[in-house]
Amino acid sequence: MRYVADRTGRFTQRPHYEPKELDRECETIVGAFLKERHGAVAYPLTTDDLTVLIERDTESLDQYADLSGYGRDVEGVTQFQPGRKPKVLISETLSVADNRQNRLRMTLAHEYGHVRFHAPLWDLEPPSADLLKANPRANMQVCFRDKILDAAQTDWMEWQAGYAGGALLMPASRVRALIATYCESHKLFGVIGQADAHGRALIETVRAAFEVSPDAARIRLRKLGILGSASAGPSLFDLA
Repeated sequence: MRYVADRTGRFTQRPHYEPKELDRECETIVGAFLKERHGAVAYPLTTDDLTVLIERDTESLDQYADLSGYGRDVEGVTQFQPGRKPKVLISETLSVADNRQNRLRMTLAHEYGHVRFHAPLWDLEPPSADLLKANPRANMQVCFRDKILDAAQTDWMEWQAGYAGGALLMPASRVRALIATYCESHKLFGVIGQADAHGRALIETVRAAFEVSPDAARIRLRKLGILGSASAGPSLFDLA
């Protein structure tokens, strides 16, 4: 990780992570946590595991928060507190709906990305009383539904938290091992088109293995360079 100028003006400098750095850090965090808690590292990461992990590194976690006051489609908020651990709020609309558990887990993982990778920024450059008076949200990150999974890289805090969320739930080494097995059995190589039959099969394989949504699986596979808009080349069968 290195620090670069923050073009958004929020901080003087902000952290720049290469994707491989986030992958490595997230897998290390989860692996150590699971081994300590269960004695072994196994996936999928459960909602309970995520809850305990967040509670360990925050002052509080509220999974039944009314976030409607922050705007439409806000599903998570991380409140940073200079000199103290942050607070995390998750929309009750996720927690009370049985059919939104995958979304809940991704939102929890996303907010943990803010906790782990961004909380130190508020210790380095805490907002002034005047700034907080002018902008009460200067000490928090408000996360909208459409940015949880895949924000633009210019929105660096959301992009990093989104990448971290995917890396926590779907560790790179585990995903690559799963994909290697499939590709070897089908004689595939190179980037696979996400809309191709094999691309759809890979999305379903990852979705089922890590209990995430199809969108989360697709975006993770794209960010790891496994899926693309179109296949890069033929399979070995096509060359015969």
